[in-house]
Amino acid sequence: MQKKQQSQLEFIALMASLMSLVALSIDALLPALKQIGISVGIHNPANNQLLITMIFLGLGFGQLIFGPISDSFGRKPMIYLGFTIFVIASFICVTATSLEVMIFGRILQGIGLSAPRTISIAMVRDSFSGDYMAKIMSFIVVIFILVPVVAPAIGKLLLDAYGWKFIFNSQLIYGLIVVLWLWKRQPETLIEENRTPFSLNLFFNGAKEFMKEKQAVVFTLISGFITGSFMVYLSASEHIFREQYNLSEEFPYIFAGLAISVGFATFLNGTFVMRFGMLNMVKIFTASFTVIPLLYILFFYGKVNPSIYILIIFFGLQFFSIGFLFGNLRALAMQPIGHIAGVGAAINGFVSTIMAVPIATYIGRFVTTTSLPLFIGFLVCGTLSLILLAILNSKWAKTIHTSN
Repeated sequence: MQKKQQSQLEFIALMASLMSLVALSIDALLPALKQIGISVGIHNPANNQLLITMIFLGLGFGQLIFGPISDSFGRKPMIYLGFTIFVIASFICVTATSLEVMIFGRILQGIGLSAPRTISIAMVRDSFSGDYMAKIMSFIVVIFILVPVVAPAIGKLLLDAYGWKFIFNSQLIYGLIVVLWLWKRQPETLIEENRTPFSLNLFFNGAKEFMKEKQAVVFTLISGFITGSFMVYLSASEHIFREQYNLSEEFPYIFAGLAISVGFATFLNGTFVMRFGMLNMVKIFTASFTVIPLLYILFFYGKVNPSIYILIIFFGLQFFSIGFLFGNLRALAMQPIGHIAGVGAAINGFVSTIMAVPIATYIGRFVTTTSLPLFIGFLVCGTLSLILLAILNSKWAKTIHTSN
C-alpha cells in the first residue's frame, strides 16, 4: 500500500513538473521583458506583451498535432519530440536580433511545449476518472502553481547576474532533468490495445466525437474565457506594477504572493471537490469570478488607480476564484471523452488557448494608465461563462425531463 502511495505521489510530481515547464517559460521571462524588448528593437513598450501572448499561440496549435498523434504512438514519444522542438526554438530566441525572429521562436517554443502540457493531462485521464481525477488534477496544479510563485524572482536573479539569455538556458536545463525523469521512472500510460490506429482522419473523427459531447464543448469554452482574462494579467502585470505603480523591484514578490492565492485555492479544491463535486464548485466560483470585478468597477470606474494594497486584495480574491476553476473545468471537459483522451485534450487545449490569445491581446491594449480594463475583461468573460453554464443546465434539465 505504501509503495502504491509513493508511486502516485511521484506521478503527481512528474505531471506537475511537465506542466511547469510551460509556466517557467512564461513567468521567468516577465522581469526581463523590457531588456529583451530593447535587444530585439521593440520601440513601443506595449508590444512587450507579444513575448508572452505569442507563446500561447504556439501552445494552441501544437496541441492539435501532439494530442491526436499521442493516441496512436503513445504519450512518452510525443513528449520527447515536443521537447526537441522546444530546444531548437530556445536557441532561436537566444540568438534573435529582431522582434519578428523572437516572435517566431516564442511561437515555436509554444508548439514544442504543447506536448508536455497536453499529454500530461491525457496521461492523468488515462489513469483516473471522475471526481478523483479532479482531485489528482488539483494536486498537480498545486505543485504547478509553485513555479509561477518563484519563477519571476528566479528570472530577476538570473537577469541581474547573467543577462536575459541565461533565463532561456535555465529552462533548457530544467526541461532536460524532467524529461530524463520521465524516461527513467514513468511507464507508458496508453497501453498498446487502447491505441487508435493512425490515420489522417484521426483528428477529424475525434473532433466529431468531441462536438457530440455538449459538456465537453461548454466547459472548453468557459476555460477559454477564464484563461483569456487571466492571460491579460500575465502579459500586462509587469506593465501594471512597473509603470503604473513604479514597483519594478517589488514586482517578483507581488507576483509570487498572488500566485500563492491561486495555489491555496487549488489545494483546497482537492478536498472540497470530493465533497461537493466538480460542477457545484464551478458554479460557485464562476459566480465569484464575475462578482469580484463588478465590485471593483463600481468602486473605481472613472477614477485613478486605487492604492496598491487595494489592487492586490482584489487580484488576490479574483485569483482565489480562478484556483477553484482551472482543474475542475478541464476535468469536466475531459470526463465524457476518456476514449479519445489525446484528441480530447488537444481540442480542449486548442480551443481554450486560441480563444484566450485574442481576448488577451485585445484587452491588453487598453491596460495603459489604469488596470480597470483588466477588471472589465474579467467581468465580461465571467458573465459569458455564467450564460454558458445556464444554457448547459437548461439542456440537462430537458434531457432529464424527457427521459422521465
